[in-house]
Amino acid sequence: MNRFSMLFFLDFMMLTVMVFVPSCSDSEDVTSSGAYGYKVINTFAHDRKAFTQGLVFENGILYEGTGLYGRSELRKIDLRTGNILQTRKLPPEFFGEGITIYGNSIIQLTFRSNVGFVYDKNSLELLQEFNYPTEGWGITHNGRYLIMSDGTPTLYFLDPETFEQVRLIRVYDHNVPVWGINELEYVQGQIYANIWPTERIARIALDTGRVTGWIDMEGLLARQNHTEYVDVLNGIAYDKENDRLFVTGKFWPKLFEIKLIPTK
Repeated sequence: MNRFSMLFFLDFMMLTVMVFVPSCSDSEDVTSSGAYGYKVINTFAHDRKAFTQGLVFENGILYEGTGLYGRSELRKIDLRTGNILQTRKLPPEFFGEGITIYGNSIIQLTFRSNVGFVYDKNSLELLQEFNYPTEGWGITHNGRYLIMSDGTPTLYFLDPETFEQVRLIRVYDHNVPVWGINELEYVQGQIYANIWPTERIARIALDTGRVTGWIDMEGLLARQNHTEYVDVLNGIAYDKENDRLFVTGKFWPKLFEIKLIPTK
């Protein structure tokens, strides 16, 4: 995610040390976390003008939240064609971030405005706003709580009715905090998290915050798709009914259905 300040350059330096070092093959404790590659099952069209911040799949429809000031939107998309079925633009002062579907509502975060939006899932009508004290990056839920990230090693659990914080966990890999936790998806009892600005997805245990595995997505978007500017891997959606996992990135021309392949 473009964070527009030297602060995030420093965060990247911290992330490089904290995330990549434990995963090296000569690390003594590397076997405590699983490692995965991927196999591409299907490829779908994706709007390469979309600065993808949030991704959700439900009942055959892909929902996407996009970012950038003056360009942020909430969208419904036909997965098969990539066509936008419905859209709602955010006011230009808001930088859209992660989204999740909870019941009949869609919840969308914003970056530095400390404001979240709740929409009707069918009409995209704005139902209410709520506030939170941190930056907003990614959001998902486990059926009981909303789970939110802010780029730090902390995940925040919110009451879905009041949006009050009820719990938090710190995310660690090999006892080292993981920075850059971005877009989130709840998958079979774990959190899958894009780690900005890498090509890796962390699998996180909700009870302990421990990283249980790393998914290496390097090379997913082929070099021939870089003829126009593309940004980082970001966007994870899970089709619970059919056990399908989708991923994409900011300004990517494609969205991929993938299958995880254990590498050790």
